[in-house]
Amino acid sequence: MTTSDWLALSLLPGMGPRRLALLRERQPPWPQGWLALLPASARDALRLWLDHPARSPLQPKVKRALAWEAMHPAHHLLTPAHAAWPELLDELPDPPPVLWAKGDLTSLASPGIAIVGTRRPTREGLGNTVRFATDLVGRGFCVVSGMALGVDGRAHHAALQAGGPSIGVLGCGIDVIYPVRHGELFRRMLDQGGLLLSEHAPNVRANPAFFPRRNRIVTGLSLGVLVVEAAEKSGSLISARLAMEQNREVFTLPGSIHNPQARGCLALLRQGATLVTCVDDILAELGHWGITAPAAPVEKQGAAPLGNDDPLLALLSDSPTPLDSLIDLSGRDFSYCQQRLLELELEGWATQAPGGWVRLPR
Repeated sequence: MTTSDWLALSLLPGMGPRRLALLRERQPPWPQGWLALLPASARDALRLWLDHPARSPLQPKVKRALAWEAMHPAHHLLTPAHAAWPELLDELPDPPPVLWAKGDLTSLASPGIAIVGTRRPTREGLGNTVRFATDLVGRGFCVVSGMALGVDGRAHHAALQAGGPSIGVLGCGIDVIYPVRHGELFRRMLDQGGLLLSEHAPNVRANPAFFPRRNRIVTGLSLGVLVVEAAEKSGSLISARLAMEQNREVFTLPGSIHNPQARGCLALLRQGATLVTCVDDILAELGHWGITAPAAPVEKQGAAPLGNDDPLLALLSDSPTPLDSLIDLSGRDFSYCQQRLLELELEGWATQAPGGWVRLPR
């Protein structure tokens, strides 16, 4: 089967990922075997596309998808027929029949670990995210997450900063930047060897209903899921539940009983998640996957640390410094300081706190 065939199947009326997966398991010959198994409306739509594509309403969408793929060498349409198709997704009951991909497909060659968590992490949570993401890519893993604010975004940034691969799964169209604050992260993912994936075609806007569906791909691509911080009703707990249903390992960090952002993690521990304090704890649980990882972190190939060379970073400490004070102390204008502080936050060097900006531990 070709990419066009899978695109047509994904567009058939009444045929979602789960029903297509059930039919695919039966390995019917193409196309007659599929036609024999499809319900009437889907069968008629497929037959029309096969026999008279110019008259089929499926054809314009198929052509637009193929044109998008041909538009740029970094554009890819991943289907079960593609050489880079991640076979771990076939273990899902409802794998996507088509994934829109933008970036470097070699990211799919490394074993993946998902790092997820709250959109409002504590300073300790941000520091732990950076530490685990950095150590994981140093051991040969790819960091997978959902490109959300908070833990997700910090995990992607730390992986790229360490010179490792990272995969971001979107809950919107492959060309849509969401959240808007992550515009710089999107650019870095594409410029520094990362990979963006989505079930959705270009220009499809983000929708709350898409995010739980996105989470199944995040966990499906991964051998295990690390939940850094999560509140009691965090979306990260959906990822953890999906991971358990997919027979993936679930890891979480211990946290204070007084920290609201740790209560979801504590609940996961009661449900049997593995408590971890370092990457070696994760590796110890992955032996059945046949993972062979370096015993010590490899030399990082990413960008050199900023250190105190950055004038704004040098002005930050553990105590919050208001933005207006940073403007006065640095001698730079509001626009520059606001933009640079956002970049430092995305890079994992600083974050906002009550009362101003603080420097994060590294």
